[in-house]
Amino acid sequence: MRTMPARAGAVTASLIGFLFFVEFVSGILQGYYVPLIPDLVDHLGIIDADFNVFEGSQLLLSALVVPILAKLGDMYGHKRILLISTVLTAGATWWLAFAGDFTSFLIAWTLQGFYVVWLPLEVALIFDKGRRSGHAASATRKAAAMLIVGLEAGAIAGALGGSAVFGAFGGEAVLSSSIPPTLMVPAIAVTLVFFIILFGVPESEPLPGRSLDWAGFSILTIGLLLITSGLTFLKFNGPQTWWVWVVIALGVLTFVPFTRFELRQKDPAIDLRVLAQPNMWPVQVTAFLLGISILGAQAPLSTFAGTDPGEVGYGLGLASGSISILIGVYLLSMIVGALLFPVASRLFSPRTALIAAAALVALGYLLFLPLHSAVWHVFMNMSIAGIGSGVLMGAMPAAAAAAAPRGQTGIASALTNTTKTIGGSFASSVFAIVLTIGAVQVAGSTASSLFGYMVVWSMCGLGALVAALLLFAVPRQAFSDAEPDDEEQVAAVTASV
Repeated sequence: MRTMPARAGAVTASLIGFLFFVEFVSGILQGYYVPLIPDLVDHLGIIDADFNVFEGSQLLLSALVVPILAKLGDMYGHKRILLISTVLTAGATWWLAFAGDFTSFLIAWTLQGFYVVWLPLEVALIFDKGRRSGHAASATRKAAAMLIVGLEAGAIAGALGGSAVFGAFGGEAVLSSSIPPTLMVPAIAVTLVFFIILFGVPESEPLPGRSLDWAGFSILTIGLLLITSGLTFLKFNGPQTWWVWVVIALGVLTFVPFTRFELRQKDPAIDLRVLAQPNMWPVQVTAFLLGISILGAQAPLSTFAGTDPGEVGYGLGLASGSISILIGVYLLSMIVGALLFPVASRLFSPRTALIAAAALVALGYLLFLPLHSAVWHVFMNMSIAGIGSGVLMGAMPAAAAAAAPRGQTGIASALTNTTKTIGGSFASSVFAIVLTIGAVQVAGSTASSLFGYMVVWSMCGLGALVAALLLFAVPRQAFSDAEPDDEEQVAAVTASV
């Protein structure tokens, strides 16, 4: 086995350092606005439920644009597309600081979702830099772990910093004048990201002679738009609304002509033959199932923790500050999981580490069924699930990149994000319906039934358990470092798995 040249190793180390900062800012964007939501609602003159529209529109945009931008990164260079997405994110974040009405805030918040493509592009950049050394897979695993650490650390810093900055500018007492400077802080951070990428990140080496399958991406976009918007309508209109199911069914059926069209293309939008390989499809399905708990279960867990057991007979009755601590413990456990992934992969194998991580997520959520009545129960369960989730958050895009042939690392990594988003949208809609159906009136207040929460925990746990079983279909030595003499052999080995 050839060792990594010193120069290549040094470049990779500096690349990880710069991209760590990028993901730290990505985490800030995800955590900064959360404690400000009640004040943003007052600032915009809307109701709490309206804020769900902002979240839904941003998830919808990310599901639609991430595959296209990742493919463009494979074609023209991942750094170039990373810079373009950063410019769009920075512009939208600056717009947020000065948006004073619902419509403009909605547009700005939606466009800010371009930052979601950062992680897949970063993983593709790192894999490209390590490709010639023969250590691309292991280098990408280590780097992805550090990027997830940066992401979660940024989320913690953002959640703590948002309320602190808001208070420093006067807080609720001077709401109209304190919101704009408070929202300028993340805008400044994203602007710094642009210069970090511009001067600190080297470009990847795209394959020449590529073309963008506009027709294929158009069909894909229509299908994703119908599915994700249908799931959103399902959450707001309920399962009794027949036309919602028609929208979702049309979205699913769109993939029939999409598949037929893509199989005839020389350079398809998504290479379905690669996607069908045993080292790829379980990864993408696992990403979908991971989205159920990562994106769908957090709101129900927060409401359960805040429910007063004296009124309904269950819940923890935690105040908002204590719920923030619970969320912080979960994020810290994800950091621990991310750091453990490369170690576990080296001691055992990447596949074994993935199976164990999915099993931890399953264990953490299924433990809620018998253990949910005490604070330490919830903290323990979330810590176990968080460690497994932290492993999978970094492992999914890294594993997809390792399984993809040259020229498709970006789109393969991005698809894990898209499938995770769809899984989260599906879970969010189903959980909202389950908890609404099980709502009971107690002492003049509304709380979802314990059975509804049991269903949520069961779906998260069983979904992760199914992911662990599916990962056994992955070849034993998948995602490990190859030992080829050149890049063509790398592609040949990957295609033959």
